[in-house]
Amino acid sequence: MTEKYTALYEAHKQLGASFTDFGGWQMPLKYSSELAEHRAVRSAAGLFDLSHMGEVEVTGPDAGAFLDYALVGKLSAVKPGRAKYSLITNNDGGIIDDLISYRLAEDSYLVVPNAGNADTVAAELAARADGFDVTVNNVSADTSLVAVQGPAAEAILLTLVSAQQHDAVTGMKYYAADTVEITAGEKTLRLLVARTGYTGEDGFEIYVPNDDAAALWDALLAAGADSGLVPAGLACRDSLRLEAGMPLYGNELTLDTDPYAAGLGPVVALSKEGDFVGRAALEARKESGPARRLVGLKGSGRRSARSHYPVLDGDTVIGEVTSGAPSPTLGFPIALAYVDAAFTEPGTTLSVDLRGKPEQFTVVALPFYKRSKQ
Repeated sequence: MTEKYTALYEAHKQLGASFTDFGGWQMPLKYSSELAEHRAVRSAAGLFDLSHMGEVEVTGPDAGAFLDYALVGKLSAVKPGRAKYSLITNNDGGIIDDLISYRLAEDSYLVVPNAGNADTVAAELAARADGFDVTVNNVSADTSLVAVQGPAAEAILLTLVSAQQHDAVTGMKYYAADTVEITAGEKTLRLLVARTGYTGEDGFEIYVPNDDAAALWDALLAAGADSGLVPAGLACRDSLRLEAGMPLYGNELTLDTDPYAAGLGPVVALSKEGDFVGRAALEARKESGPARRLVGLKGSGRRSARSHYPVLDGDTVIGEVTSGAPSPTLGFPIALAYVDAAFTEPGTTLSVDLRGKPEQFTVVALPFYKRSKQ
């Protein structure tokens, strides 16, 4: 596989980043200390390069009806300027990807799949478009994505926005998006800004043409210098999303998992009219109920569970860890795991086989961490 590089790769090198492969992309894993980056996002702000994510434009008179058919949610009910978390499944109800879709106008959506699935999702959407008056355009290769996350994110972004547009930022609701003018060096850029996020903190995602990505990155770094903002890599992004109980495709979500097992049943709009891909299979899975369900696990010791470690009830294997790590914010090990349905009640005591030594864990409600409202 040919290695792929974002438009900000050289900027990351200059900042001393350590790189890792993620979905074929060379991405910054960390710049100095992943723990320091994690804590900066919780206390101040972190700046992330998410340009490996995909961007697929869906436009045309049938855009809403088409996405109702292609995805499990009712995207036609989303108002312009708002976003919706959804899933794209196969005919068997297996999860191809989880994604966010923004309705930019009455007949225009931006669908954002995960990095490793971007081409697959774009191809699936194109294949499902037959019979609909829509155009599916994969603009991933031309688009960069920069995110500023943390309690100071709004204040930092406002320093780059004219006073006349402050209300567009401060009034932006969670899971909303708007076009905002941002000053980046000598340029004023009209960019799509969204307020979603994957860290459990407040924050913004900014979609920018590749040619302007470096100017935007530098402007945000400079704007946040006095507020504690730091560049942040994928290592702390993973520990942040785990604390927030958010699933990661390839860990909690795969073609072998379905929305009901993953705790994403409310995302599936079985009440919407008409057929959608995977509907019959998902109706059957909801009726039968999943054999295993995704739960949060809180460790009682110091050692962390890791992906694929067996979850035990006594000596009996009743599940498997999908993600696990020490929680820098909470101070104890946390994990996500699929366990047999009989063991999903919060307060249930289980153990995880940590390389031959059982360690006690307790089932807890998700998320592990929830920010206090500002």
